[in-house]
Amino acid sequence: MAYPNTIRTCTRRFIWLILLCSTWPLGNVAASPAGDGPLRLAIARITHGHAAWIFGSKQTPAVEVVAIYEPDLALARRFREQYDLPENLFYSNLDSMLQSARPEAVAAFGSIYEHLEVVTACAPKGIHVMVEKPLATHVKYALRMERLAREHGIHLLTNFETSWYPTVEKTFQLVADSNFVGKLRKVVVHAGHQGPQEIGVSTEFLTWLTDPELNGGGALMDFGCYGANLMTYLMKGAVPVSVTAVTRQYKPERYPNVNDDATIIVNYHDAQCIIQASWNWPFNRKDLAVYGDSGAIVTHNHSRMEVRNEHTPPRVMEITASDIPVYENPFVYLADVIRGKEDPGENGLYSLKTNLTVVRILEAARESARTGKTVFLKKPGK
Repeated sequence: MAYPNTIRTCTRRFIWLILLCSTWPLGNVAASPAGDGPLRLAIARITHGHAAWIFGSKQTPAVEVVAIYEPDLALARRFREQYDLPENLFYSNLDSMLQSARPEAVAAFGSIYEHLEVVTACAPKGIHVMVEKPLATHVKYALRMERLAREHGIHLLTNFETSWYPTVEKTFQLVADSNFVGKLRKVVVHAGHQGPQEIGVSTEFLTWLTDPELNGGGALMDFGCYGANLMTYLMKGAVPVSVTAVTRQYKPERYPNVNDDATIIVNYHDAQCIIQASWNWPFNRKDLAVYGDSGAIVTHNHSRMEVRNEHTPPRVMEITASDIPVYENPFVYLADVIRGKEDPGENGLYSLKTNLTVVRILEAARESARTGKTVFLKKPGK
């Protein structure tokens, strides 16, 4: 029997009252994209040198920064003055910021160790998180973050600069075309620069970057993660058979507590990746060489690459985002994922599954360098 009109009216008002008084959205937030307005983004810590991106070259109307959490008041003041930001944008307590600003997503720009704290605070509130590479310092922390993200239905993405490169996207396209390189056999990745002190990073950045707990282990973590991320994508998420690594301290007077150079061999059943991560290169570099049994691809930077195979001579190519679809701005990508316009995929460069494997590779590399032995990995759950 139908309810009388008066009862229906009261019921509707009661439901609207509940909705209006709710502090946080309910249910699986990842499955319920918001509207098309700018993404309400908060920043958790600004000790990472990349924090300036959102206020500099990576500014975008797709994102509105609604709050910044930074307990270092001197750093917060300096950052505020540098970018002419309002004082009420800053918070010294993470939970207070989340409660007051009610962001849809948080970008973590603190130490790698602090990523777990950010996800622990955000996930139960249904707030999505994007961290700077790598996902975590240890597998045990990465697994806690994964559990929180899945339990509360949030996106947990990891941002790598190489994910924005048109040359990297073109490389993936050519590898997928098996007629060009044939069967993938070997990948060599070079990543790094002259050293964090040498290039003049901030004191706050240098402090945790050279701390074995906060960073996870020097150049091996800082730049070894790029190769692990790219190779995991190329191998469609496969877990490697083994990892062998050697680390060096070429500048112990500058970096006494962490390695400043690492060579990592990631071995698969039918392919191999050699990652050379260093704070000792004579220049900044993030490049890779991909070799199949019938062709090769070498990227020099984000826009220049060289290709050749058994049927064609070497050819230098200049590739831009107008030539191949690629997100050159990670914050636009984050907004589109949350809005349901983009799917990071199970094995995507930003995806949680891919970056769990990245942390497994890095942890195995650390252990191999420590013991002088090859570390054999088991597939998750085995």
